[in-house]
Amino acid sequence: MRYSLAGLVHLACTCHLVIGAAVFNWPDPLIDNIDDQLYRPFFSPVSTFALGCGQRDNTSIAAEWLRIAYHDMATHDIDSGTGGLDASIAYELDRPQNIGVGMRGTLEDFLVSPIEHVGMADVLAMGAISAVIGCGGPAIPFRAGRIDATEAGPETVPEPQQDLASHIESFRRQGFSATEMISLVACGHSLGGVRKADFPLIVTEDEPTDVKTFASTVGFDNTVVKEYLDGSTQNVLVMGSNVTTRSDLRIFSSDNNATMQNLASPDSFNQICGDLIERMINTVPSTVTLTEPIEPLDFKVTDTFLFPQGGSLAFLATLRIIDSALNRTVTLFWKERTGKFCPDAGCSSGSFQVDSEAASLLATLKGVNTFKFYRFNAAIDLATSISHFWFEVNNNDGSTPLIVDNQGKNFVIDQDVLLFDPRRTSATIGGLIMVAAVKNPFSTAAVSAFTTIKGTTAVPVIGSVTTNFELDSSHPPADGYTFYTSPTSFLHLNRLSDTLHATVDGEAYSVWVPTVVGTGV
Repeated sequence: MRYSLAGLVHLACTCHLVIGAAVFNWPDPLIDNIDDQLYRPFFSPVSTFALGCGQRDNTSIAAEWLRIAYHDMATHDIDSGTGGLDASIAYELDRPQNIGVGMRGTLEDFLVSPIEHVGMADVLAMGAISAVIGCGGPAIPFRAGRIDATEAGPETVPEPQQDLASHIESFRRQGFSATEMISLVACGHSLGGVRKADFPLIVTEDEPTDVKTFASTVGFDNTVVKEYLDGSTQNVLVMGSNVTTRSDLRIFSSDNNATMQNLASPDSFNQICGDLIERMINTVPSTVTLTEPIEPLDFKVTDTFLFPQGGSLAFLATLRIIDSALNRTVTLFWKERTGKFCPDAGCSSGSFQVDSEAASLLATLKGVNTFKFYRFNAAIDLATSISHFWFEVNNNDGSTPLIVDNQGKNFVIDQDVLLFDPRRTSATIGGLIMVAAVKNPFSTAAVSAFTTIKGTTAVPVIGSVTTNFELDSSHPPADGYTFYTSPTSFLHLNRLSDTLHATVDGEAYSVWVPTVVGTGV
């Protein structure tokens, strides 16, 4: 499959790699989009909604996010290698074990986050990480690549009325030992509580807020452990009047409180909980392979388009760099696709604008506070076009300039036959009118778009639609390209990302066009 640079928006590279981190080879829409959602605040609800352990429905958003991640993972069967964190929870909301407004509310929080290349399962895992740090807990590494299920998993979520042996076996199937079971329950129950409206057989007394919290504090800490050990706990799963549903008491005391004593140390609690929650979100079917941990990318190409305009090919590109307070100068270089136009060293263009953006909380915990965005607008010769590009970063401190070139492979533009045209694309009340450019000459061309559509509150899973394009009568051929447009009914408000497809004289081309914040596209 061919990918045009014009459509590969938000693509990234790294030149200085963190040991043990995912090695990124451009283009990679999966890692690129995950990086945005994890490390750019306000780019996604995952980075912002749980900050400050914000409250909702008389509990914390973080508690709801952490609960759904565990309930989704709990379908895993280590013996058969099936189930795990796979977003099957979207098909399991009618089960008594998954009752509660928080389950559907969390899926609604994340409806705008998946795209064609990033599924809801990855988003749920990111949500669990954000829930922990948003309430003051440890930073947890994130690996990507989970695959969304298309149907419900088995009903294997442990329930409070079950006996200890059932709980031990349930956690064993999920991949956790009896000791790890105690710790994971304590970690999860550091947040939130039990809602009387949902579980009247557990919360039997009147509760003014409807929620009986597990601990007296709101944040992610070991108060739930300390209050259990000193006898001051109000955890209804420990001291509730319904003895049958005292599941936390049975679990916590199952090794004579040895594990709970260990968790009484805040450092031990954070270390153990961080490790177990990381294992929990990485519990996937045996057929799924996750990436290495995704750390903030030192250098990232983003907001990149190539399209015909005014007698040349307009080339828009941005290089995002982790800010180190250096007075950098960044230069874009490129080479021709055919013929000779550029000097031997390559054509070049300086940045026309530099912007700063604060990093997310997770990024700051990793030592990254600010990103700098160096923006470029280059005119590419129509006849020779462009084959690849790279950047030179000069710190202006006497050191040798750094070459950012996709780890020595260059940022290759593998074709310029099918391009997405953001300038001719427009948004209307009736929908988004997308425009694609197909290079002349050609005998036949068929253009379409595969669009990822966000779910609804009734069906909280992403969908898709394919739309056929037509010759664009409002934009006559120009600059060696013919333009095709989508119908005015093309989905706009519900679209998450698009891939343009074209068959031109029997050869297939593809262009990925994710939604770009701030461009109106």
